[in-house]
Amino acid sequence: MLTASPADVRAELARMAGNNALVIASVSGGRDSGAASLWLTENGIGHERVFADTGWEHALTYEYLRGTLTRALGPIAEVRGKYTMQEWILRKGMFPSRTRRFCTVELKVKPLKAHIARRAAETGRPVVSVIGIRRAESKARTFALEWDGERYDDGTFVTIWRPLVNWTAEDVAAIHRRHGLPMNPLYALGAARVGCWPCINARKAELRLLGRTDPSRVAEIAELEAAAHAKAAARYAARGETFESLGYLRPTFFMQVGPKSEREHGVSWPIDRVMAWARTGRGGRQFTMDDELFAAPSGDEGCVRWGLCEMPEVTPC
Repeated sequence: MLTASPADVRAELARMAGNNALVIASVSGGRDSGAASLWLTENGIGHERVFADTGWEHALTYEYLRGTLTRALGPIAEVRGKYTMQEWILRKGMFPSRTRRFCTVELKVKPLKAHIARRAAETGRPVVSVIGIRRAESKARTFALEWDGERYDDGTFVTIWRPLVNWTAEDVAAIHRRHGLPMNPLYALGAARVGCWPCINARKAELRLLGRTDPSRVAEIAELEAAAHAKAAARYAARGETFESLGYLRPTFFMQVGPKSEREHGVSWPIDRVMAWARTGRGGRQFTMDDELFAAPSGDEGCVRWGLCEMPEVTPC
């Protein structure tokens, strides 16, 4: 955890981004992004907050963001992409995957960048984007830089600041206690992280939690799988093709789940079969639901870079 005085922190911010920088903190409803905003306040750094609404969050996350968190931190701007998660799936006839993560790009990165660029244009000030991620969270974040920068396509240059990179989970808990801020109630239910409900990279324990606490979401995923399959099948049929002739898997929410042998032979597991597997014991290591699902290449534009979801400490599934 950083131990510099508030004056030193503000001086470092001025050195990196100027005395007139507009600080915008991305907020997900998770503990780390909340801690980042609390830490900015402790150090006397005025800032704005923004939340990228995917339309695919848990109801408790929306309640927490718009109630408890807003009262503690101040106003939180909400931005949305062109379509929600459900709308993108139905339009594309497919689900996001590790190689086609339109969920992150379209639902989070693009609307956040548009908001930041717009605020830069409106204020005429240099912008610092604050992201609450910690190196201890995962292998993918081990080498996260505290200071970074990016030039957007419209020419806007944004300084990226990750002030919590050296924090521990206890540091995060401590700052919540100091401010009397409860964490997202999803954690009390057993969630290891917050952000998308569920994420395509959900672990086995997270799937069990989903099935136990939110059967309506499971039913919604089943409906989306049927609709996406029909959409894709119709598109292929118009070209005289089929899933089989193209060698494509049937679109399912968790495309990466299932024995490798089945996936190689054109079989993907629908949500009901995935949920049945999630209720089994520790066996079944033939599945690919492991820690490496959260790994990402250097320069990745996804959740890892933006801190748009909370990641659990690396532990066995």
